[in-house]
Amino acid sequence: MPFVRSSSSRVLAAVVILALPSAARAQNVAEMAARMDAMQKQMQAMQQELAVLRGQAGTQRAELAGQARRQRAQAAVQERILARESRQQRVARAGGARAAASGPIPIILANDLACNAGSYALGPAVCFTPGGFVELAGIFRHPNLVSDVATDFNGIPFRNALQSRESEFRFSARQSRLSGLFTAKVDPTLQISGYYEIDFLSAGVTSNSRESNSYVPRIRQAFAVVDSLDTGWHVLAGQAWSLITTDLSGITQLKEQIPLTIDAQYVVGFNWTRNPQIRVVKDIAPGVWAGLSLESPQSVLPPSPFATPSGLTVNVNNSGDAAGLLNSSTTYSNNNAPDIIGKLAFEPGFGHYEVKGLVRFFNDRLVGRSDDAVGYGFGAAVTFPLFDKRLDVQVSGLVGEGIGRYGSGQLPDFALRANGTIATVPAFQLLTGAVAHVQPGTDVYIYAGWERAARAGALSTAGYGSPTLVVAGCNVEGAATGTCQAETRDLREITGGFWHDLYKGNYGRLAAGAQAAYVERDAFRGLLGIQPSIRAVVGLASLRYYPF
Repeated sequence: MPFVRSSSSRVLAAVVILALPSAARAQNVAEMAARMDAMQKQMQAMQQELAVLRGQAGTQRAELAGQARRQRAQAAVQERILARESRQQRVARAGGARAAASGPIPIILANDLACNAGSYALGPAVCFTPGGFVELAGIFRHPNLVSDVATDFNGIPFRNALQSRESEFRFSARQSRLSGLFTAKVDPTLQISGYYEIDFLSAGVTSNSRESNSYVPRIRQAFAVVDSLDTGWHVLAGQAWSLITTDLSGITQLKEQIPLTIDAQYVVGFNWTRNPQIRVVKDIAPGVWAGLSLESPQSVLPPSPFATPSGLTVNVNNSGDAAGLLNSSTTYSNNNAPDIIGKLAFEPGFGHYEVKGLVRFFNDRLVGRSDDAVGYGFGAAVTFPLFDKRLDVQVSGLVGEGIGRYGSGQLPDFALRANGTIATVPAFQLLTGAVAHVQPGTDVYIYAGWERAARAGALSTAGYGSPTLVVAGCNVEGAATGTCQAETRDLREITGGFWHDLYKGNYGRLAAGAQAAYVERDAFRGLLGIQPSIRAVVGLASLRYYPF
């Protein structure tokens, strides 16, 4: 456009000049040319100024766009924070409603169950919550079980053993525990968590896969969980409490209803394992949950005098392969599929209720053929508060065949028939309990449990509970073990104790506890109709410091 304007001006000037006289024409031409050059320079300056203004406008537009983007990002962050706070409030309200239904959580579990309190940020969306305690426990038992803080209920010696007439006392710090919870909030509706928990109750030769997976160092729990809060799906993978274990609320990891005992084997009748598994849980509706888990299998076989049928070669278990990183000093059963456990949990507004079931698969091998059998169990649990939530009452039970592994007593899952095939052991397990919240920081508890197994399999040492077993020497001190082939029919226990906070404040929590237990072990009737029986008295005391 500047070139067009300049050419038009020159043509017009030429026309005017041609019309003037020659003398004036020359003067006018010079003046006109000077004015036109000045105008051209002025126009160029204006164009440059316009270009500068355009550049400044572009810069301002870019800055405004950047500002808008930053504002949108900040608004998104604020929206996520508000959504998270809203979700936490909903969870808190739901937790309050559940607490109103099931009562306060026992104080000895308070630190272990806290998820947000005392957390440390590891990033913009990841927090770490340390946990655990340091414990000194005192242990007294009569008779002498030669055990640490875990009582071997099915190993209480009969009166023929010298140690059955002795007592034992020891101190132990091995139940001291370390734990850590990692929580990553991917977005307001998706959370990923990782949890580990260890103690020191293991030795190389005691490592096994039966109930608590006590490998060195002893991993109590180690799992990861993905929680989709908007869809209500929860997936757990790793080692955790079995789905068969009763929960305090919903079907939620780290909120299992664990007896408050000092005894690390808890109490007779308590249903549990801690083993590797993959678990899927769905929030079906408010107050209704469903869960399904596939859990690592292992069978509990009868102890001595159990033996395979005479004249047959039967492979029911094998020693661990050290090169394969299993314990070569213990045995592993021949399971060819995982245990399958399902559970439904309900919280209608008063208490917590569960129905559950399990299916198990057993296998052995004889020369020329294999034998398979299926075990099963059905159970239920209920927990409800009384007296304005000052007392929590619980009842749980499991009945079926081949369920011994899932009880604290560790009664056998199966024995053998005379032809070497598997005979699952019918059994039931029952636990009742009550926890009284006497005052803030003080809980008193009492539990009563019962586990019973029935006869199964061959009428010999290949079966379980055979009436042909020799038991005449079970009450004779020093009698040979061959004269006391007793096998457990019933385990019963009543135990009670308390926990009291000596201190709770900015420096952690110091708690003291004590427990007393009375246990009965009754065997099946053997030859001559003799039924061996033994009683045990257990006393434990604990001082625990929770630093977190």
